[in-house]
Amino acid sequence: MADQGWYDDTEYHESVRRANRATRFGWSAIAWTTGTLGCALATIAVIFVVAMFAIAYAVVASHY
Repeated sequence: MADQGWYDDTEYHESVRRANRATRFGWSAIAWTTGTLGCALATIAVIFVVAMFAIAYAVVASHY
């Protein structure tokens, strides 16, 4: 009777569940941040390419 909690792993399982939840949240935050930075980088690259074409067009058009 004195050792009835000897095999009770409730606290352990609760800790594992919370750790898994924190891990999922962490990976979600990393994925969201990486995706956002990737979209921002792609947008900047597109703006840069469009600006380069606009400058090239202006230079070529000014020679005619």
